[in-house]
Amino acid sequence: MIDNKNKITAAFLLGLFMAGCASTPPARVEDRSIGRPHPQRSTPRHEQDRLPIGSYRVQRGDTLYSIAFRNGMDYRDLAAANGIKSPYTILVGQVIRLDAKPAPVGPSQSSQRVVRADPPQRRQEPASKPQSGSQAQHVAPAPVVSTPPPVAPGIARVPEPSPAKPVNPSPTVAASDADGLKWQWPAKGARVNGYVAGDQTRQGIDIAGTAGDAVRSAADGVVVYSGNGLIGYGELIIVKHSTSMLSAYGHNRRRLVQEGDSVKLGQQIAEMGSTGAKRDMLHFEIRRNGKPVDPLRYLPAQ
Repeated sequence: MIDNKNKITAAFLLGLFMAGCASTPPARVEDRSIGRPHPQRSTPRHEQDRLPIGSYRVQRGDTLYSIAFRNGMDYRDLAAANGIKSPYTILVGQVIRLDAKPAPVGPSQSSQRVVRADPPQRRQEPASKPQSGSQAQHVAPAPVVSTPPPVAPGIARVPEPSPAKPVNPSPTVAASDADGLKWQWPAKGARVNGYVAGDQTRQGIDIAGTAGDAVRSAADGVVVYSGNGLIGYGELIIVKHSTSMLSAYGHNRRRLVQEGDSVKLGQQIAEMGSTGAKRDMLHFEIRRNGKPVDPLRYLPAQ
């Protein structure tokens, strides 16, 4: 009798306990990270690397010359637009503006070159025009300019390309150009592709050959790039010949010079190869003020 009473009491208490558990709702789980940045992932990497349009971040192996060359710019304009002074040192990670224009603080470098090429004495107004007393003093040198023709009447009237053959009869070395540079062919072999103005794939000439053939500097200069960071050129060398003239030598098998090396006309600077190309050949470009020009305008006739 007692046992049955205890069983009934136990069952009653168990029922009350179960009912209490059923009436208590489970604890709510909240994800407090939703809508808030994770402390270790606050900014995606690609957001950090995003650059303004018209800008470039300097990579390892870049030089100011190679960046300008890749974008068809004059390295002097690129330096001036970014406030970079000679010797044009740039740092990995530095952002270079490609669309900025140099500040017009004075005469451009190109205009300065014209002034040096054309002495002021030859730009005086004719004496027949009225001039002040100070200006009239500059008219006196005018007869000096007109005196050379009677001494050598043929020299002053000969077009610039004409003296190339009598001055340099050799088929390998051309006469001096406007910058005083002498040019020669950078490699022996057949020309398989020519320059086409405005064609991004034909900005120079291609000279066929065999792997290991000598690639030579087409003129005196200084190596300003030696590397393989420009897509499509393979192992590339860029030589600066003057303030306005650069030449480029692509697809080499092996580069024999480093940046800063001085090279002479005809000096071997590389071995011909096929890096970045489908065949052994040299891709050769000449650029004036950053723009590609037809190399045949400067190389001697073959």
